[in-house]
Amino acid sequence: MAAVAPVTRTVSEHIDEAGRAGLTALQQRTWFLAAAGKFFEGMIVFLVGVATPLIAAEYSLSTAQIGLVTAMPLLGILIGASALGGLADKVGRRPLFLWEMALLTACLVGVSFSDSLPIFLLFLLGTGMALGADYPVAHLMISETLPTKIRGRRVLGAFGFQAVGAVAGTGVGMLVLSQREELSDWRIMFALVIIPAFVVTIARIFTPQSPHWLASKGRYDEAESVLARLCFGDHPAGDLRITREVPVVDMVKGDRERSQSSLKTLFKRPLRRATILTSVPWFLQDLGTYGIGIFTPIVIATTLGTDTTGLEDTVSGVIASDLQGAEGAFVIDTFLLVGLAVALILVNRVGRIRLQVFGFIGCGVGLAIAASSVFFENPTFAIFAGFMIFNFSTNLGPNTMTYVLAGEVFPTRVRGKGAGFAASMGKVGAVLTAFLFPTLLDVWGQGVLLTVLVATSVLGAVITWKFRIDTVGKSLEHVDTGAVIKVLTTETEPRPA
Repeated sequence: MAAVAPVTRTVSEHIDEAGRAGLTALQQRTWFLAAAGKFFEGMIVFLVGVATPLIAAEYSLSTAQIGLVTAMPLLGILIGASALGGLADKVGRRPLFLWEMALLTACLVGVSFSDSLPIFLLFLLGTGMALGADYPVAHLMISETLPTKIRGRRVLGAFGFQAVGAVAGTGVGMLVLSQREELSDWRIMFALVIIPAFVVTIARIFTPQSPHWLASKGRYDEAESVLARLCFGDHPAGDLRITREVPVVDMVKGDRERSQSSLKTLFKRPLRRATILTSVPWFLQDLGTYGIGIFTPIVIATTLGTDTTGLEDTVSGVIASDLQGAEGAFVIDTFLLVGLAVALILVNRVGRIRLQVFGFIGCGVGLAIAASSVFFENPTFAIFAGFMIFNFSTNLGPNTMTYVLAGEVFPTRVRGKGAGFAASMGKVGAVLTAFLFPTLLDVWGQGVLLTVLVATSVLGAVITWKFRIDTVGKSLEHVDTGAVIKVLTTETEPRPA
């Protein structure tokens, strides 16, 4: 490759210019390793849904304890995203990117070989913490190493591996259940994830630090070295010099370094708008996504009414019911992939905001159809149709777009903190619904519970549109200067007469 004369540009401009020739092997590998984290999240969370009946039978769990099992990994994600995600702004993206996966691998070993309920719950919590830290960090590793033009699609594609993992997790559960009839089969389900998690951990050792983060810390020489390797791989093409004086607007009043370490930064103008846009819809979306996702096997098994006459309290009866629920969930969960495929096509054409609004509305329609099943003598069709529409719509819009937006609308100095806070707010909703869903299902009934989730979907659409910020085609330097938020605010405020 011909030598490139030294040209001073911003980090994004260098990446965008080099990206015209295609992505390097290092960029592709970084993307894949980030996507792997989302795969494990989808797989593990949905495995919990399949494994819960077996765990409940082995430990003789009450309804409240079942809620605790399903909520524990989500509580871990909440803690990991809020407590660990912000570390990416302090120590850099790469260290957290590596150690979170090492923690995940270790905790999966603990889950698989735990010999008591408290130990199992502890390691399940640790598993969730590792997955929670991955929420903001994986996004940043992608968005800060890839060209602006493909950033949205690639972030969305990586997050889509959550859906691939969900289908794979349900499939693994089906496979194990069909081969054996032991209550301990749930241990095998989790153990099967250990080896691929370990492989990804080793591979992440060789990922680069974010050049955006290095430049934001004034470590320009290191940033230029990483940038050259990122953009040209093993074939250096001359010096890549980064603009030393990036016109960064102080986003809030007061000392920037002090405010960086405070969560209050996210609630001051103009970052308040971005914080509301990313956190509130994510909270509302996770109320439905995790409640429906985790308990789909149980709802399906209950709706179909597996014929286990005389076997209800036996291992065979539990396995038969769980297997039928998993098979039904597998069919429904494939619509997550369909929604993702459509979102990948439309994310830059329609935009993040419109897709999130349309998706929320579609979720409401699907849940309304499922809720109407209580009025039918044979509710199977309404349940399946409603959940299919819901899964398609959630990955078309809110489940994917909340993740994309959270890593784009905050400036580099607080991007990890902002994305981590948004993810943690989402998991507050997930924990609530996972813990309360079994109890509310018994007390309220399926129809009332789903109707409440219809209302939260509509509210999500309204808030998304009111606090919208469009990031399509905007470089990360646009965000650092506050241009994205300022332009949007000007356009949406009433014009003086």
